[in-house]
Amino acid sequence: MVRKKGSLILCGAFLFVAWNALLLLYLWGRPPIGRLGEGGGAEPGGKEEWGVGIGKGGLAEEVIRLAEEVEIQLETQKRLLKQIESNRAVWAQQKDVGKRETEDTKEVKQEVVHQPQKLSLPLKDIVDDSDQTRVKPTQKPVHTEASDSKLEQHQAIEIKENIGENNKLATSISTPEVVIPILVIACDRVTVKRSLDRLIQYRPSPQLHPIIVSQDCGHAETARVIGSYGDQVTHITQPDLSDIRVRPEHRKFQGYYKISRHYHWALDQVFNTFSTVVIVEDDLEVAPDFFEYFRALYPILHADPTLWCVSAWNDNGRDALVDPSKAELLYRTDFFPGLGWMMLKEMWDELEPKWPSAFWDDWMRQPDQRKERSCIRPEVSRTITFGRKGVSLGQFFDQYLRYIKLNTEFVPFTKQDLSYLLKENYDEKLLKEVYSAQLVKIEELQQGGSLRGPGPFRVQYSSRDTFKVFARNLGVMDDLKSGVPRTGYRGVVNFLYRGRRVFLAPPEGWTQYDVSWS
Repeated sequence: MVRKKGSLILCGAFLFVAWNALLLLYLWGRPPIGRLGEGGGAEPGGKEEWGVGIGKGGLAEEVIRLAEEVEIQLETQKRLLKQIESNRAVWAQQKDVGKRETEDTKEVKQEVVHQPQKLSLPLKDIVDDSDQTRVKPTQKPVHTEASDSKLEQHQAIEIKENIGENNKLATSISTPEVVIPILVIACDRVTVKRSLDRLIQYRPSPQLHPIIVSQDCGHAETARVIGSYGDQVTHITQPDLSDIRVRPEHRKFQGYYKISRHYHWALDQVFNTFSTVVIVEDDLEVAPDFFEYFRALYPILHADPTLWCVSAWNDNGRDALVDPSKAELLYRTDFFPGLGWMMLKEMWDELEPKWPSAFWDDWMRQPDQRKERSCIRPEVSRTITFGRKGVSLGQFFDQYLRYIKLNTEFVPFTKQDLSYLLKENYDEKLLKEVYSAQLVKIEELQQGGSLRGPGPFRVQYSSRDTFKVFARNLGVMDDLKSGVPRTGYRGVVNFLYRGRRVFLAPPEGWTQYDVSWS
C-alpha cells in the first residue's frame, strides 16, 4: 500500500511539470489575434494581423486577459501541489504507524510465546518472588518502557490468563508464586546426570524452580557432567576441600563431617537469596509430580508453625507397603525423612548457628531441634535413591531402599484442598480413625483367614522391644531415632500389609516419645 501511494506522488509531480510545459508551449505558439468573430476567435488570413490594426486599448486588454489566464492556471497548480504535499504527509504517517504496529505485534508475540527456557543468571541475581500472592503458570517479565499499544496487548493477555488461572485454582489453597529453587548436593558421582535429567524434564518453569548444583570433593569428571548442562543449572563449588580434624575414633566418619560442612555452606549460599529451598542429593531420581507436590505444600508449611519440613520420601514406601491407587494421600510424620525435602529460611535461621559438625540428619531428629514439630510425607514416594555406594556403605539399601516405589501418576496437588494436613484438622481425624480400628494380634494379620473386612486394623505395641519385633515381622523399618519410629506420627506407623491398611500404634492416651528407646 505504501509503495502504491509513493507511485501516486511521483505521477502527481510528473503531471505538474508536464502541465507547465504544455502551458508554455501553448502561450509560445499561440497565433496572432485577428478580428474577433462571433465565436471570439481570430480568423487566419484576416486582414487584421497580430499587433496590427488593434484599436486603442486592445493590446492592454489582451495582456490583462492573458495574465488572468496564467493566474488561474497557477492557482490550479498551487492546489495540486498542496494536495500532493498533504497526501505525502498522510501516507508517510500511515507508513510509520504501520511499521511500529508490525514491530510491536512481533515483539509482544515473541515475549508471550517464546518465554526463556534456561536460567542464565548467576545465583546472586536470581530474584525471589515470595511477596506475590497468586499463582500463574510461568513467571512473566514486567516491561516498564513499552508503548501504549504494547501495554494494551500485554494487559489483554494477562487478563485472559488470570481469568483462566482463577477458575483453575478456585477449589485449591492459594499458592504464592514463590521461587522454590532445587539445591542438588553433589560430590563425586557422575551419575548426577540421572538426577539432573529428571529434574529438568519435569521442571514446569526455570524461573520458578532454578536448579542449583553445589559440588564438594573437587571431582573433575563430575564437574564436567554438571557443566555440560550450561545455563540450565547454576553450578557452585564448595571452596573448602580440606580434611577435618576429628577424634581418632571418628576417622572412619570423615565423610560425614565433610557432608555436614558442605550442607552448611550450600544452604547459606541459597538462603542468602531465597526464602525457601528443596534439597536433594546427587543419587535421587524424582517423580513426574515432584514440583507440583512441593509447590502445593508450600502454603501449608508456611501457615502451620507445627510443621518444619515437607519431604518427598516415605521410609516405608516399599511396593508391598503402599497403595499406588492412593498416590494423592499425604500424612504428617514426627520422623524427619530427608531425601528430597523443603524448609523455609526462618527454619534455617534457627538451625544454622548450631549446625552440627557431622551426622546432620540424625541431629535434625533430636528433640532439641525438632521441638515436637512434624513434616509432611506422601503415601507413595516422590523420590527414589539409586546410590548404593556412599559414606553409609550401602546401609539399608539392599534391605529397604532399593525396593522403594517411585510414584508415576501425576497428582494435581495444587488443585486440591490440603488444609486437612493442618494440625488442628489432622490430629482429631487420625486419632478417631486409629483407635476405632479393629485391634488384632500380629498372628491374625499374618494368617489373614480370621480377619473380617478390608480394615483398617490396629496392632498395638507397648515397649521398644515389642515395636521392633512387630515392625520386623510386618516388613516395616524397625529402627528408632530419639525414640521416634520411621514415618511415625504420635507413635502411629501407617502402612499396608497384604493389601489391608494397618496401624502399628501405641496404647490410646499416648503423650510423648521416649528418647531412651533409641
